[in-house]
Amino acid sequence: MHDTGTVSSSAPAPDLGELPAAQGQDGAPSPRGGDTHGSDRHARRFGLPVATCLVMGNIIGGGIFLLPASVAPFGTISLVAFAVLTAGAICLALVFGRLASRDPRTGGPYVYARAAFGDFAGFLAAWSYWITTWVSNAALAVAAVGYLDVLIPVADHKWSACLAALTLQLFPALANFAGTRYVGAVQLVATVLKFLPLLLVAFGGLFFFDSANLGPFQAGDESPVGAVSASAAILLFSYLGVESAAVSAGEVRDPRRNVGRATVLGTLGAALVYLLGTLAVFGTVAHDKLVASTAPFSDAVNVMFGGSWGGTAVALAALVSMVGALNGWTLLSAQTPYAAARDGLFPSAFARKRRGVPTVGVLVTVVLASLLTVYNYTAGSAGVFEVLVLVTTFTATVPYLLATAAQIYFLASGQGERVHRGRLVRDAVLAALAFGFSMWLVAGAGYAAVYQGVLFLFVGVLVYAWMAARKQRTATR
Repeated sequence: MHDTGTVSSSAPAPDLGELPAAQGQDGAPSPRGGDTHGSDRHARRFGLPVATCLVMGNIIGGGIFLLPASVAPFGTISLVAFAVLTAGAICLALVFGRLASRDPRTGGPYVYARAAFGDFAGFLAAWSYWITTWVSNAALAVAAVGYLDVLIPVADHKWSACLAALTLQLFPALANFAGTRYVGAVQLVATVLKFLPLLLVAFGGLFFFDSANLGPFQAGDESPVGAVSASAAILLFSYLGVESAAVSAGEVRDPRRNVGRATVLGTLGAALVYLLGTLAVFGTVAHDKLVASTAPFSDAVNVMFGGSWGGTAVALAALVSMVGALNGWTLLSAQTPYAAARDGLFPSAFARKRRGVPTVGVLVTVVLASLLTVYNYTAGSAGVFEVLVLVTTFTATVPYLLATAAQIYFLASGQGERVHRGRLVRDAVLAALAFGFSMWLVAGAGYAAVYQGVLFLFVGVLVYAWMAARKQRTATR
Protein backbone atom coordinates (compact mmCIF):
# COMPACT_ATOMS: atom_id res chain seq x y z
CA MET A 1 0.00 0.00 0.00
CA HIS A 2 1.37 3.43 -0.93
CA ASP A 3 0.51 6.45 1.15
CA THR A 4 0.65 10.03 0.03
CA GLY A 5 3.57 11.73 1.62
CA THR A 6 5.70 8.60 1.55
CA VAL A 7 9.36 8.64 0.75
CA SER A 8 10.18 6.58 -2.28
CA SER A 9 13.42 4.77 -2.79
CA SER A 10 15.45 5.31 -5.92
CA ALA A 11 15.13 1.67 -6.88
CA PRO A 12 12.09 0.00 -5.41
CA ALA A 13 12.20 -3.74 -5.00
CA PRO A 14 10.97 -5.64 -8.04
CA ASP A 15 7.81 -7.64 -7.84
CA LEU A 16 8.37 -11.36 -7.70
CA GLY A 17 7.34 -11.52 -11.31
CA GLU A 18 10.45 -9.49 -12.16
CA LEU A 19 12.79 -11.85 -10.34
CA PRO A 20 14.67 -14.42 -12.41
CA ALA A 21 12.32 -17.27 -13.12
CA ALA A 22 13.13 -20.37 -11.13
CA GLN A 23 13.62 -23.39 -13.32
CA GLY A 24 11.99 -26.72 -12.72
CA GLN A 25 13.60 -30.05 -13.38
CA ASP A 26 12.43 -29.96 -16.98
CA GLY A 27 13.84 -26.47 -17.49
CA ALA A 28 10.44 -24.80 -17.44
CA PRO A 29 9.89 -21.81 -15.21
CA SER A 30 8.30 -22.61 -11.90
CA PRO A 31 5.31 -20.68 -10.62
CA ARG A 32 5.51 -17.95 -8.02
CA GLY A 33 7.31 -18.98 -4.92
CA GLY A 34 9.78 -20.94 -6.98
CA ASP A 35 8.42 -24.43 -6.31
CA THR A 36 6.14 -26.80 -8.10
CA HIS A 37 3.66 -29.07 -6.46
CA GLY A 38 1.45 -29.89 -9.36
CA SER A 39 -1.58 -32.05 -8.69
CA ASP A 40 0.27 -34.56 -6.50
CA ARG A 41 -2.12 -35.41 -3.69
CA HIS A 42 0.85 -36.16 -1.40
CA ALA A 43 2.26 -32.64 -1.86
CA ARG A 44 0.34 -29.97 -0.01
CA ARG A 45 1.33 -26.44 0.88
CA PHE A 46 1.37 -25.53 4.56
CA GLY A 47 -1.32 -23.19 5.83
CA LEU A 48 -0.71 -20.70 8.63
CA PRO A 49 -1.39 -23.20 11.48
CA VAL A 50 1.05 -25.83 10.16
CA ALA A 51 3.69 -23.21 9.30
CA THR A 52 3.38 -21.84 12.84
CA CYS A 53 3.74 -25.37 14.25
CA LEU A 54 6.85 -25.84 12.11
CA VAL A 55 8.43 -22.77 13.70
CA MET A 56 7.36 -23.66 17.25
CA GLY A 57 8.29 -27.32 16.86
CA ASN A 58 11.76 -26.53 15.55
CA ILE A 59 12.48 -23.89 18.19
CA ILE A 60 11.37 -26.15 21.04
CA GLY A 61 13.15 -29.49 20.96
CA GLY A 62 13.96 -31.38 24.13
CA GLY A 63 16.15 -28.76 25.76
CA ILE A 64 13.23 -27.04 27.45
CA PHE A 65 12.88 -30.00 29.81
CA LEU A 66 16.28 -29.18 31.33
CA LEU A 67 16.37 -25.38 30.98
CA PRO A 68 14.93 -24.47 34.42
CA ALA A 69 17.62 -26.51 36.19
CA SER A 70 20.33 -25.16 33.89
CA VAL A 71 19.67 -21.52 34.79
CA ALA A 72 18.58 -22.04 38.42
CA PRO A 73 22.16 -21.53 39.77
CA PHE A 74 21.98 -17.90 38.61
CA GLY A 75 18.73 -17.23 40.46
CA THR A 76 15.54 -15.71 39.13
CA ILE A 77 17.59 -13.01 37.39
CA SER A 78 17.81 -15.59 34.59
CA LEU A 79 14.20 -14.70 33.75
CA VAL A 80 15.50 -11.23 32.82
CA ALA A 81 17.91 -12.89 30.38
CA PHE A 82 14.97 -14.86 28.97
CA ALA A 83 13.04 -11.63 28.41
CA VAL A 84 16.00 -9.97 26.65
CA LEU A 85 16.54 -12.98 24.42
CA THR A 86 12.85 -13.16 23.60
CA ALA A 87 12.92 -9.55 22.44
CA GLY A 88 15.95 -10.30 20.24
CA ALA A 89 14.35 -13.41 18.78
CA ILE A 90 11.16 -11.52 17.94
CA CYS A 91 13.21 -8.82 16.18
CA LEU A 92 14.86 -11.58 14.14
CA ALA A 93 11.46 -13.15 13.42
CA LEU A 94 10.07 -9.81 12.18
CA VAL A 95 13.07 -9.32 9.88
CA PHE A 96 12.58 -12.80 8.40
CA GLY A 97 8.93 -11.93 7.87
CA ARG A 98 9.85 -8.76 5.97
CA LEU A 99 12.45 -10.59 3.88
CA ALA A 100 10.01 -13.39 3.04
CA SER A 101 7.43 -10.82 1.99
CA ARG A 102 10.01 -9.36 -0.37
CA ASP A 103 11.15 -12.71 -1.81
CA PRO A 104 8.95 -15.67 -0.77
CA ARG A 105 11.00 -18.49 -2.26
CA THR A 106 12.26 -21.68 -0.63
CA GLY A 107 15.71 -21.24 0.90
CA GLY A 108 15.22 -18.41 3.40
CA PRO A 109 18.59 -16.91 4.41
CA TYR A 110 20.27 -18.40 1.33
CA VAL A 111 17.87 -16.59 -0.99
CA TYR A 112 18.25 -13.26 0.83
CA ALA A 113 22.05 -13.41 1.11
CA ARG A 114 22.46 -14.33 -2.55
CA ALA A 115 20.09 -11.58 -3.70
CA ALA A 116 22.03 -8.99 -1.71
CA PHE A 117 25.65 -10.10 -1.94
CA GLY A 118 25.92 -12.64 -4.73
CA ASP A 119 26.57 -16.35 -5.15
CA PHE A 120 29.40 -16.70 -2.63
CA ALA A 121 27.47 -15.21 0.29
CA GLY A 122 24.44 -17.26 -0.67
CA PHE A 123 26.52 -20.42 -0.76
CA LEU A 124 28.01 -19.71 2.67
CA ALA A 125 24.50 -19.29 4.09
CA ALA A 126 23.35 -22.55 2.48
CA TRP A 127 26.48 -24.50 3.43
CA SER A 128 26.55 -23.41 7.08
CA TYR A 129 22.82 -23.97 7.51
CA TRP A 130 23.06 -27.43 5.95
CA ILE A 131 25.86 -28.42 8.35
CA THR A 132 23.74 -27.19 11.25
CA THR A 133 20.72 -29.27 10.28
CA TRP A 134 22.26 -32.71 9.85
CA VAL A 135 24.60 -32.42 12.85
CA SER A 136 21.67 -31.19 14.96
CA ASN A 137 19.55 -34.13 13.79
CA ALA A 138 22.19 -36.54 15.06
CA ALA A 139 22.36 -34.67 18.35
CA LEU A 140 18.57 -34.72 18.76
CA ALA A 141 18.41 -38.45 18.11
CA VAL A 142 21.16 -39.23 20.62
CA ALA A 143 19.54 -37.01 23.24
CA ALA A 144 16.14 -38.60 22.58
CA VAL A 145 17.55 -42.03 23.46
CA GLY A 146 18.02 -40.78 27.02
CA TYR A 147 14.29 -40.05 27.29
CA LEU A 148 13.36 -43.27 25.49
CA ASP A 149 15.37 -45.20 28.08
CA VAL A 150 12.90 -44.06 30.76
CA LEU A 151 10.11 -45.79 28.84
CA ILE A 152 12.02 -48.71 27.28
CA PRO A 153 15.45 -49.59 28.67
CA VAL A 154 17.86 -49.27 25.72
CA ALA A 155 20.82 -47.31 27.05
CA ASP A 156 22.48 -50.16 28.94
CA HIS A 157 23.97 -51.58 25.75
CA LYS A 158 25.88 -49.39 23.28
CA TRP A 159 24.48 -50.97 20.13
CA SER A 160 20.88 -51.07 21.29
CA ALA A 161 21.16 -47.35 22.07
CA CYS A 162 22.72 -46.72 18.65
CA LEU A 163 19.95 -48.68 16.91
CA ALA A 164 17.32 -46.71 18.83
CA ALA A 165 18.90 -43.40 17.78
CA LEU A 166 19.00 -44.49 14.13
CA THR A 167 15.35 -45.60 14.30
CA LEU A 168 14.31 -42.27 15.78
CA GLN A 169 15.85 -40.55 12.75
CA LEU A 170 14.25 -42.96 10.30
CA PHE A 171 10.59 -42.32 11.20
CA PRO A 172 10.68 -38.55 10.49
CA ALA A 173 12.60 -39.27 7.29
CA LEU A 174 9.84 -41.64 6.14
CA ALA A 175 7.26 -38.92 6.78
CA ASN A 176 9.33 -36.58 4.58
CA PHE A 177 9.64 -39.15 1.81
CA ALA A 178 5.84 -39.57 1.93
CA GLY A 179 5.38 -35.90 1.01
CA THR A 180 4.74 -32.48 2.50
CA ARG A 181 1.17 -33.48 3.29
CA TYR A 182 2.45 -36.01 5.82
CA VAL A 183 5.26 -33.78 7.07
CA GLY A 184 2.66 -31.16 7.97
CA ALA A 185 0.38 -33.72 9.62
CA VAL A 186 3.19 -35.16 11.75
CA GLN A 187 4.35 -31.67 12.72
CA LEU A 188 0.86 -30.59 13.74
CA VAL A 189 0.20 -33.72 15.83
CA ALA A 190 3.65 -33.68 17.45
CA THR A 191 3.35 -30.00 18.35
CA VAL A 192 -0.06 -30.48 19.96
CA LEU A 193 1.03 -33.59 21.88
CA LYS A 194 4.22 -32.09 23.22
CA PHE A 195 2.67 -28.78 24.18
CA LEU A 196 -0.13 -30.33 26.24
CA PRO A 197 2.16 -31.39 29.13
CA LEU A 198 4.30 -28.26 28.75
CA LEU A 199 1.26 -26.00 28.99
CA LEU A 200 -0.02 -28.10 31.89
CA VAL A 201 3.11 -27.22 33.86
CA ALA A 202 3.34 -23.66 32.50
CA PHE A 203 -0.22 -22.72 33.46
CA GLY A 204 -1.17 -25.39 36.02
CA GLY A 205 2.02 -24.77 37.94
CA LEU A 206 0.93 -21.20 38.62
CA PHE A 207 -1.81 -22.58 40.89
CA PHE A 208 0.85 -24.35 42.96
CA PHE A 209 3.23 -21.42 42.86
CA ASP A 210 5.03 -20.64 46.12
CA SER A 211 7.30 -17.61 46.16
CA ALA A 212 9.37 -19.24 48.92
CA ASN A 213 10.67 -21.70 46.31
CA LEU A 214 12.12 -19.00 44.10
CA GLY A 215 15.34 -18.61 46.02
CA PRO A 216 17.51 -15.49 45.65
CA PHE A 217 17.07 -13.08 42.76
CA GLN A 218 20.80 -13.32 42.12
CA ALA A 219 22.34 -16.52 43.43
CA GLY A 220 25.94 -16.11 42.28
CA ASP A 221 28.74 -13.66 43.00
CA GLU A 222 28.59 -11.97 39.60
CA SER A 223 27.33 -8.47 39.00
CA PRO A 224 23.73 -8.23 37.74
CA VAL A 225 25.00 -7.65 34.20
CA GLY A 226 27.39 -10.58 34.52
CA ALA A 227 24.64 -12.84 35.85
CA VAL A 228 22.32 -11.93 32.96
CA SER A 229 25.12 -12.54 30.43
CA ALA A 230 26.11 -15.85 32.01
CA SER A 231 22.56 -17.19 32.05
CA ALA A 232 21.97 -15.82 28.55
CA ALA A 233 24.96 -17.83 27.29
CA ILE A 234 23.06 -21.00 28.26
CA LEU A 235 19.75 -19.78 26.85
CA LEU A 236 21.04 -18.12 23.68
CA PHE A 237 20.40 -21.07 21.41
CA SER A 238 16.93 -21.83 22.72
CA TYR A 239 15.50 -19.78 19.88
CA LEU A 240 17.34 -21.34 16.95
CA GLY A 241 14.67 -22.26 14.43
CA VAL A 242 12.92 -18.89 14.02
CA GLU A 243 13.85 -19.08 10.33
CA SER A 244 11.92 -22.34 9.74
CA ALA A 245 8.95 -20.86 7.87
CA ALA A 246 11.21 -18.63 5.76
CA VAL A 247 13.40 -21.58 4.73
CA SER A 248 10.27 -23.49 3.63
CA ALA A 249 8.53 -20.44 2.13
CA GLY A 250 7.97 -22.24 -1.17
CA GLU A 251 5.86 -24.83 0.65
CA VAL A 252 3.68 -22.25 2.45
CA ARG A 253 0.41 -21.02 1.02
CA ASP A 254 0.43 -17.26 0.34
CA PRO A 255 4.03 -16.96 1.66
CA ARG A 256 4.16 -13.15 1.43
CA ARG A 257 1.44 -13.03 4.05
CA ASN A 258 1.81 -16.25 6.03
CA VAL A 259 5.58 -16.66 6.44
CA GLY A 260 5.91 -13.49 8.49
CA ARG A 261 2.84 -14.30 10.56
CA ALA A 262 3.91 -17.89 11.21
CA THR A 263 7.43 -16.77 12.16
CA VAL A 264 6.23 -14.21 14.68
CA LEU A 265 3.40 -16.36 16.07
CA GLY A 266 5.67 -19.40 16.36
CA THR A 267 8.37 -17.41 18.12
CA LEU A 268 5.87 -15.81 20.49
CA GLY A 269 4.30 -19.19 21.24
CA ALA A 270 7.68 -20.74 22.00
CA ALA A 271 8.63 -17.74 24.15
CA LEU A 272 5.40 -18.02 26.13
CA VAL A 273 6.04 -21.70 26.85
CA TYR A 274 9.67 -21.03 27.76
CA LEU A 275 8.95 -18.15 30.12
CA LEU A 276 5.84 -19.51 31.83
CA GLY A 277 7.27 -23.02 32.04
CA THR A 278 10.49 -21.83 33.65
CA LEU A 279 8.63 -19.51 36.03
CA ALA A 280 6.21 -22.30 37.04
CA VAL A 281 9.06 -24.72 37.76
CA PHE A 282 10.89 -22.04 39.74
CA GLY A 283 7.79 -21.54 41.85
CA THR A 284 6.90 -25.19 42.45
CA VAL A 285 10.30 -26.80 43.04
CA ALA A 286 12.46 -25.60 45.93
CA HIS A 287 15.53 -23.73 44.67
CA ASP A 288 18.12 -25.97 46.34
CA LYS A 289 16.45 -29.07 44.85
CA LEU A 290 16.04 -27.45 41.43
CA VAL A 291 19.73 -26.63 41.16
CA ALA A 292 20.58 -30.34 41.49
CA SER A 293 17.62 -31.61 39.45
CA THR A 294 18.10 -33.70 36.31
CA ALA A 295 14.38 -33.63 35.44
CA PRO A 296 12.92 -30.32 36.63
CA PHE A 297 9.58 -30.71 34.84
CA SER A 298 9.17 -34.17 36.36
CA ASP A 299 9.83 -32.71 39.79
CA ALA A 300 7.27 -29.98 39.15
CA VAL A 301 4.60 -32.51 38.08
CA ASN A 302 5.29 -34.60 41.17
CA VAL A 303 4.83 -31.53 43.39
CA MET A 304 1.63 -30.57 41.60
CA PHE A 305 -0.06 -33.97 41.63
CA GLY A 306 1.98 -36.15 43.96
CA GLY A 307 3.39 -39.54 43.14
CA SER A 308 6.38 -40.41 41.01
CA TRP A 309 4.79 -40.66 37.57
CA GLY A 310 6.11 -37.26 36.52
CA GLY A 311 9.33 -38.72 35.14
CA THR A 312 7.48 -41.03 32.78
CA ALA A 313 5.07 -38.32 31.63
CA VAL A 314 7.86 -35.81 30.96
CA ALA A 315 10.02 -38.43 29.22
CA LEU A 316 7.13 -39.22 26.88
CA ALA A 317 6.54 -35.51 26.20
CA ALA A 318 10.25 -34.95 25.57
CA LEU A 319 10.37 -37.89 23.18
CA VAL A 320 7.39 -36.57 21.20
CA SER A 321 8.99 -33.13 21.23
CA MET A 322 12.24 -34.41 19.78
CA VAL A 323 10.59 -36.57 17.12
CA GLY A 324 8.57 -33.52 16.05
CA ALA A 325 11.74 -31.43 15.91
CA LEU A 326 13.48 -34.16 13.87
CA ASN A 327 10.55 -34.14 11.45
CA GLY A 328 10.76 -30.40 10.90
CA TRP A 329 14.55 -30.17 10.79
CA THR A 330 14.75 -33.04 8.30
CA LEU A 331 12.60 -31.03 5.90
CA LEU A 332 14.66 -27.87 6.47
CA SER A 333 17.89 -29.81 5.93
CA ALA A 334 16.82 -30.44 2.35
CA GLN A 335 15.21 -27.09 1.53
CA THR A 336 18.30 -24.87 1.56
CA PRO A 337 20.46 -27.22 -0.58
CA TYR A 338 17.45 -27.53 -2.89
CA ALA A 339 17.35 -23.77 -3.44
CA ALA A 340 21.14 -23.61 -3.91
CA ALA A 341 21.12 -26.55 -6.33
CA ARG A 342 18.54 -24.78 -8.52
CA ASP A 343 21.07 -21.96 -8.87
CA GLY A 344 23.98 -24.29 -9.64
CA LEU A 345 25.68 -23.85 -6.26
CA PHE A 346 24.97 -27.38 -4.95
CA PRO A 347 24.99 -30.64 -6.94
CA SER A 348 21.98 -30.81 -9.24
CA ALA A 349 20.66 -33.96 -7.54
CA PHE A 350 19.63 -31.82 -4.56
CA ALA A 351 17.14 -29.98 -6.81
CA ARG A 352 14.98 -33.04 -7.41
CA LYS A 353 11.61 -33.03 -5.72
CA ARG A 354 9.03 -35.71 -5.18
CA ARG A 355 5.69 -35.06 -3.50
CA GLY A 356 6.84 -31.57 -2.62
CA VAL A 357 9.98 -32.76 -0.77
CA PRO A 358 13.62 -32.59 -2.00
CA THR A 359 14.13 -36.31 -1.51
CA VAL A 360 17.86 -36.43 -2.30
CA GLY A 361 18.53 -33.76 0.31
CA VAL A 362 16.52 -35.72 2.87
CA LEU A 363 18.36 -38.95 2.00
CA VAL A 364 21.82 -37.35 2.23
CA THR A 365 20.90 -35.71 5.54
CA VAL A 366 19.70 -39.01 7.02
CA VAL A 367 22.86 -40.82 5.86
CA LEU A 368 25.23 -38.16 7.23
CA ALA A 369 23.35 -37.83 10.52
CA SER A 370 23.25 -41.63 10.87
CA LEU A 371 27.00 -41.92 10.25
CA LEU A 372 27.66 -39.23 12.84
CA THR A 373 25.36 -41.06 15.26
CA VAL A 374 27.23 -44.33 14.78
CA TYR A 375 30.51 -42.45 15.22
CA ASN A 376 29.22 -41.04 18.49
CA TYR A 377 28.64 -44.54 19.87
CA THR A 378 31.86 -46.08 18.52
CA ALA A 379 34.51 -43.35 18.81
CA GLY A 380 35.04 -43.90 22.52
CA SER A 381 36.49 -40.41 22.83
CA ALA A 382 34.55 -38.42 25.38
CA GLY A 383 33.47 -35.00 24.26
CA VAL A 384 33.99 -35.44 20.50
CA PHE A 385 30.30 -35.42 19.70
CA GLU A 386 29.64 -32.53 22.09
CA VAL A 387 32.32 -30.48 20.30
CA LEU A 388 30.66 -31.09 16.92
CA VAL A 389 27.29 -30.07 18.31
CA LEU A 390 28.81 -26.92 19.78
CA VAL A 391 30.15 -26.04 16.35
CA THR A 392 26.60 -25.95 15.02
CA THR A 393 25.77 -23.17 17.46
CA PHE A 394 28.14 -21.05 15.39
CA THR A 395 27.20 -22.35 11.93
CA ALA A 396 23.53 -21.72 12.69
CA THR A 397 24.16 -18.02 13.24
CA VAL A 398 26.06 -17.41 9.98
CA PRO A 399 22.82 -17.43 7.91
CA TYR A 400 21.22 -15.12 10.51
CA LEU A 401 24.02 -12.59 10.15
CA LEU A 402 23.92 -12.74 6.37
CA ALA A 403 20.11 -12.45 6.24
CA THR A 404 19.94 -9.48 8.61
CA ALA A 405 22.84 -7.83 6.77
CA ALA A 406 20.90 -8.37 3.54
CA GLN A 407 17.89 -6.58 5.00
CA ILE A 408 20.10 -3.67 6.04
CA TYR A 409 21.55 -3.62 2.51
CA PHE A 410 18.11 -3.61 0.87
CA LEU A 411 16.98 -0.72 3.06
CA ALA A 412 20.18 1.33 2.79
CA SER A 413 20.50 0.87 -0.98
CA GLY A 414 16.94 1.96 -1.64
CA GLN A 415 15.71 -1.47 -2.69
CA GLY A 416 13.02 -1.61 -0.02
CA GLU A 417 9.36 -1.14 -0.75
CA ARG A 418 7.89 2.30 -1.17
CA VAL A 419 6.69 2.88 2.36
CA HIS A 420 6.07 5.61 4.86
CA ARG A 421 9.25 7.02 6.40
CA GLY A 422 8.24 5.77 9.84
CA ARG A 423 7.96 2.20 8.59
CA LEU A 424 11.34 2.51 6.88
CA VAL A 425 12.93 3.64 10.14
CA ARG A 426 11.16 0.84 12.03
CA ASP A 427 12.46 -1.79 9.60
CA ALA A 428 15.99 -0.38 9.87
CA VAL A 429 15.91 -0.46 13.67
CA LEU A 430 14.56 -4.02 13.68
CA ALA A 431 17.27 -5.14 11.26
CA ALA A 432 20.00 -3.51 13.37
CA LEU A 433 18.66 -5.15 16.55
CA ALA A 434 18.38 -8.53 14.81
CA PHE A 435 21.96 -8.20 13.55
CA GLY A 436 23.14 -7.38 17.07
CA PHE A 437 21.20 -10.37 18.41
CA SER A 438 22.88 -12.62 15.84
CA MET A 439 26.30 -11.29 16.84
CA TRP A 440 25.43 -12.06 20.45
CA LEU A 441 24.66 -15.63 19.40
CA VAL A 442 28.10 -15.88 17.80
CA ALA A 443 29.77 -14.52 20.94
CA GLY A 444 27.81 -16.96 23.09
CA ALA A 445 29.09 -19.90 21.05
CA GLY A 446 32.57 -19.41 22.53
CA TYR A 447 36.03 -19.13 21.02
CA ALA A 448 36.49 -22.85 20.40
CA ALA A 449 33.16 -23.19 18.55
CA VAL A 450 33.84 -20.12 16.38
CA TYR A 451 37.35 -21.35 15.55
CA GLN A 452 36.20 -24.83 14.55
CA GLY A 453 33.09 -23.50 12.84
CA VAL A 454 35.24 -21.31 10.60
CA LEU A 455 37.19 -24.43 9.58
CA PHE A 456 33.89 -26.03 8.52
CA LEU A 457 33.13 -22.92 6.46
CA PHE A 458 36.56 -23.07 4.78
CA VAL A 459 35.84 -26.62 3.66
CA GLY A 460 32.74 -25.16 2.05
CA VAL A 461 34.89 -22.63 0.17
CA LEU A 462 36.55 -25.52 -1.65
CA VAL A 463 33.14 -26.98 -2.53
CA TYR A 464 32.02 -23.55 -3.78
CA ALA A 465 35.11 -23.24 -5.98
CA TRP A 466 34.31 -26.58 -7.62
CA MET A 467 30.60 -25.83 -8.13
CA ALA A 468 31.27 -22.28 -9.39
CA ALA A 469 33.79 -23.65 -11.91
CA ARG A 470 31.27 -26.21 -13.17
CA LYS A 471 28.62 -23.51 -13.43
CA GLN A 472 31.00 -21.30 -15.43
CA ARG A 473 31.92 -24.12 -17.82
CA THR A 474 28.25 -24.86 -18.41
CA ALA A 475 27.50 -21.20 -19.11
CA THR A 476 30.32 -20.85 -21.67
CA ARG A 477 29.51 -23.96 -23.69
